[in-house]
Amino acid sequence: MGTDRGRLGRRGEDLAAAWYQRRGYRVLSRNWRCPEGEIDLVCRRGPTVVICEVKTRTSGAFGPPQAAIGAAKRRRLRKLAARWLGATGTRCAVVRFDVAAVHGDLVEVLEGAW
Repeated sequence: MGTDRGRLGRRGEDLAAAWYQRRGYRVLSRNWRCPEGEIDLVCRRGPTVVICEVKTRTSGAFGPPQAAIGAAKRRRLRKLAARWLGATGTRCAVVRFDVAAVHGDLVEVLEGAW
């Protein structure tokens, strides 16, 4: 990711991953890809696996970062989560979908966003 946008996204993902790690989560995957799409972060703490979509913004001009995640993106992430679980053989009791909204150095994680 050599572009400014790519660097911004990577920095947001780094900050979000650090947020989870400080709270006792283990980051299992970053930028996991398959033909259907990509999962930004997969984290785990205990029986819970978290699929996290990271949205990074430099300004509020286009609304809050989490507003960029519509119904189609949520559906796609549910399918990607099932694909990731199958591909990795990971078993868990709970799969939770979070959104990490990053603005500057501020990380706000909406746990159980859908």
